[in-house]
Amino acid sequence: MTSVPPGNAATTPSPRSAASACPTGDLPEHGSEPAQIVITTNYDTLTRQLGTGTLDTGLHLTPDTVRRLACDAAILPAILNSASQPLDLGRQRRLITGPLRRALILRDHGCTFPGCDRPPRWCHAHHIQHWTDGGDTSLTNAVLLCGHHHRHIHHTDWTVRMAGDGHPQFIPPAWLDPEQIPRRNHYHRRI
Repeated sequence: MTSVPPGNAATTPSPRSAASACPTGDLPEHGSEPAQIVITTNYDTLTRQLGTGTLDTGLHLTPDTVRRLACDAAILPAILNSASQPLDLGRQRRLITGPLRRALILRDHGCTFPGCDRPPRWCHAHHIQHWTDGGDTSLTNAVLLCGHHHRHIHHTDWTVRMAGDGHPQFIPPAWLDPEQIPRRNHYHRRI
């Protein structure tokens, strides 16, 4: 076995290595299965955004990044002992795929953020109430968002909810609209 000196580009993760594996707009997006990456984190990190997550390359991710990646990912829970040895591996839970994703595409027709024209193949499925907060994986708790608006929803004070007619509405932050009047994307509803 040969050892590779520290700092060797072949073994040292670059800041882009995590970004290139994440749906950030740098990679083509086709509305299909997301790339599979391994992030080691604990339950508190994921649900309460405490601490960091770690890729299998050793690169550390912020709690917000871990939570965003978990939004449209398959989650495989693993229970480790104090020596980091696996004690139990749970089942992978696909969030919004297959028939549910197709139903979401039929309802939303593309990114649902007001004014966005991005088609479904460029969109992520977003849980309105995040699954770590008890949100279910259902058509009434999901919307399509392009990568830009998916990050925007996670990093700003915009909120999304389902209106009485079963279509999403976006509530702007109070600093932008003191009355917080719900807004919709009408682009994909044009005839």
